[in-house]
Amino acid sequence: MNEAPATTRTRSEVLATAIADAILAGDYAPGARLDEHSLARRHSVSRTPVREALRQLTVTGLIEMRPRKGAVVAQVTAEQLDAMFIAMGEMEATCARLAAIRMTPLERRRLLSLHEGMAELVRAGEPNVYAEANLAFHQTIYAGAHNSVLCDFTTALRRRLAPFRRAQFRTPGRLPRSFAEHDTVVRAILAGDAAAAHAKMLHHVSLVGDAYEEFMSTQTA
Repeated sequence: MNEAPATTRTRSEVLATAIADAILAGDYAPGARLDEHSLARRHSVSRTPVREALRQLTVTGLIEMRPRKGAVVAQVTAEQLDAMFIAMGEMEATCARLAAIRMTPLERRRLLSLHEGMAELVRAGEPNVYAEANLAFHQTIYAGAHNSVLCDFTTALRRRLAPFRRAQFRTPGRLPRSFAEHDTVVRAILAGDAAAAHAKMLHHVSLVGDAYEEFMSTQTA
C-alpha cells in the first residue's frame, strides 16, 4: 500500500515557512527589519509564534538578529549557498551509500512506500505537500544509514537549507524531475548498490541546487 507521510506542523513552523517564502519571493529585501507586531497582525497570530518562527529562521541564515534592531533579512550570497549545497550533497550521498548497506528489510519497504506515494503528489501538482513528503523521504534515508552522528549533522544542515530546497519545487517541471531522481536513488538502495546510491544521491542534490538557482532567476527577471 502506498503512503504519503502524515506530518503535524506547529503554528510557528507554518509561520516560519510563510515568512521564508515571502523573503525568497522578494517581499522583504536584504536588510529589511521584520517587526514582530506587524507580522503578528499580518498573519493573525500573537507575537509568541512569530518570535519562535523568527528564531527558527535564524538557523537557516535567512535572517539575522541584530542588537537594538531585532530580526533583519540577511544577505545570503551565491557563494554561501553553493558551499552549503556542496556540503549537503556529500553528506546525503554518504547517507545513501550507508543506507544501501545497512537498511533493514522493513526500512527498505518503508522507503519504497514513501517514494511510490509521492507519485500521486507529482500527478496532482502539489509542491507544498510534495515538499513535506520529500523531507520524510530524505529523513528515512538518513535514519537508514544507522549512524546517529552523520544523521544529526545532515539534518542540521538540511534545516539551514530548508527554505531554499522548498522553493525549488515551484520551478515549472521540477516535481516530476525530482521524483525521477529519487527513483534512481531508491533503486540503488534497494539493490544494495552502495556506489550507485552514493553517485545518484550526489547527482540529485546537485540538481536541487540548480533548480533553486533557476527558481530565483524567475523571481528576479
